[in-house]
Amino acid sequence: MPTEPSDFVFISALEAARAIEKGEVSSLELTKHILDRIEKYNPALNAVVTILKDDALNRARAADNALAKGKLWGPLHGVPCTVKDTLEIANVLTTAGSPELATYIPKRHAVVVERLLGAGAVIIGHTNTPLMAGDWQSYNKIFGTTNNPWDHKRTPGGSTGGGAAALASGLSYLSLGSDIGGSIRIPAHFCGVYGHKPSLNVVPMRGHIPPPPEVLIPPEDLAVIGPLARSAADLKLALKIIGGPDPADAIAYSWNLPPSRGTRLSDYRIGYVLDDILCPVTSDVKEVLIQAVKALRKTGVKLEEGWPSGVNQSDQYEAYRFLLSSTYANELRTKHLEKFREIAARKDGSEEARIAWAWTAPHKYFQAISSYRITARAIWQDYFRTHDVFLLPTVFIPAFPHDHSKPFEKRRLITQEGPRPYYDLSFWISFATLTGLPATTAPIGLTKEGLPVSIQIVGPYLEDATPIDFAGQMADVIGKFQPPKGY
Repeated sequence: MPTEPSDFVFISALEAARAIEKGEVSSLELTKHILDRIEKYNPALNAVVTILKDDALNRARAADNALAKGKLWGPLHGVPCTVKDTLEIANVLTTAGSPELATYIPKRHAVVVERLLGAGAVIIGHTNTPLMAGDWQSYNKIFGTTNNPWDHKRTPGGSTGGGAAALASGLSYLSLGSDIGGSIRIPAHFCGVYGHKPSLNVVPMRGHIPPPPEVLIPPEDLAVIGPLARSAADLKLALKIIGGPDPADAIAYSWNLPPSRGTRLSDYRIGYVLDDILCPVTSDVKEVLIQAVKALRKTGVKLEEGWPSGVNQSDQYEAYRFLLSSTYANELRTKHLEKFREIAARKDGSEEARIAWAWTAPHKYFQAISSYRITARAIWQDYFRTHDVFLLPTVFIPAFPHDHSKPFEKRRLITQEGPRPYYDLSFWISFATLTGLPATTAPIGLTKEGLPVSIQIVGPYLEDATPIDFAGQMADVIGKFQPPKGY
């Protein structure tokens, strides 16, 4: 039976909450220990960039006092958690990695932060992110570079790299991030933790940067806020806490998480692909994926290989890339419009031309692509009439060495099979993001070099519990979170 705070470091958030409620450890003891670990390990990792030591200790004391009086704040009562530095915390520096926001202090919490606190969590700090959450690595001019706990020479991913690194190294029990280009799923893959991209518009985005502070936006086409954790059960709990309409909309409707379609692996109808000519998976990652599928087959479950009927991988990927780039079209100043139109007119297949087209295309073209996005969702939803989950890679490579070279689009990733374009990182995560489907990333093992590999589990629209619970069932067969050595 654990008796010291150090015995509780790598347990799940749910287990930590139960231990606090049962009196096995106090919130103050656990929070002090996590803060001590941050002091010890964070200088080399740079995962938690704004540390709320005094606030966290005071809240932990209050949590213990409340519990002593028989008051339970919620399912995360007294549990130390972190949030990405794109989510506003009232009266706390929130920068989104941008020098323009280097002194920005929000006046109120993001909706999800408010809900996390309402569930009893102790927020111990902000985790690192790239400039305006716009990279697959986590570094910026304000706080510097975050390192991967499995290998400090490698990135933990982006843009929720700080959150994933903190979880993997035992500096937090639960972390909130955001995802438009795989920003939850890719760091989860690189760091060996669990991550969930919720169904589109299930979790309110108010209080997330970007957009700039105090800018109100319509419902999102692509971006979501979601949790990272060390267990699938924690993902489900977190989603129940942060999900539901924005308070301004809650006057008219509410939200409930539909139950999972299965309670054991044999209940699930599973489809999968492990590779594709458009974005070949490197041999070291593919071998771990193959072994995971073999392990599932040994349990007696049936798996059907191949893309769903009607899914055109190339068309869906290109639609995603267009919409992703067009999200940032507001950065284009009017005086540069003609220049970008000339670049777009080249149609030479370069990233520069792609982005220029996304920023200058006629509105009717944007509307056509937006319509195609809904059609793509309908195709996947039709598939989920006869299947429950679809398995595919999260990323084609394991965590790669830091590369902050510019321009961004000219970076190359070195693999065993040769160099690859940086933008290939967006391929495997694109299908769930384009369609707004829920997708859970779950660790399944290590490469021969000892780097984490995950599998991505896509589920039916609005049925987020299905891919999350499948990830939990799969963990009993393939393996659960394992901490990196040295922590």
